[in-house]
Amino acid sequence: MGARVARMFRNFNLENRVLREISKEKPRVAPRHAVNLPRADGSSGAEPVNQKNDPLLALLKSVYVESTDPAAAQVRETSKELTVGSRAGRRPLRFSLPGDPFGLVELTDVPKGKLTIAEALKALSSHQHQPKTWTAETIAQEFSLDLKDTRALLEFFTPFQVKIIPRKTKNVKQIKDS
Repeated sequence: MGARVARMFRNFNLENRVLREISKEKPRVAPRHAVNLPRADGSSGAEPVNQKNDPLLALLKSVYVESTDPAAAQVRETSKELTVGSRAGRRPLRFSLPGDPFGLVELTDVPKGKLTIAEALKALSSHQHQPKTWTAETIAQEFSLDLKDTRALLEFFTPFQVKIIPRKTKNVKQIKDS
C-alpha cells in the first residue's frame, strides 16, 4: 500500500515539473584552464629529431644484408612428403548416413586407424548380430584399424538396444481412473 501512495506523489503533476526543468536556463560552462603547449612552428627543442643526420644516413646506406634461408627449402620438401603421405594413409569411406546430417560436409575418406561415428555403429551392430562372421580381426582388417583397439572397442562399447516388452495378459487387474 505504501508503494502505491509513494507512486501517486511521485507521478503527481509530472508533466508540469518536467516542462519547468526543461525551460530553465542552462548554467554556464566553467572556463578552461590555460595550458602552455609548445608552438606548432617547430621553434622548440624538437629540431634535432626531425632533421636528417647525414653521417648516420651514410652509414645506413652502407649496410647491406644478404641472407638465405635453408630451412625454407626443407620445409617445402617435408610438406610435399606430408601431403603425399597423408593421402596414402587414408582409406575410402565404407559406410555413411543417408542425406546431409546436421548440415555438415559429407566425408569421402578417413585416415587409417580412425572411424566415423556411422562406421563405428555399423561395425558394432554387425558384430552384435553376427559375432562369428564379424570378429575383431575381420573388423580390424575391413576398417584398417589396430587389432588391440578393435578388441577394446568391441569389449567396452555396445550400440543401443530397443526392447519392447509386451503386456502379459488382459486379465490382469489395472488401476482405472476414478
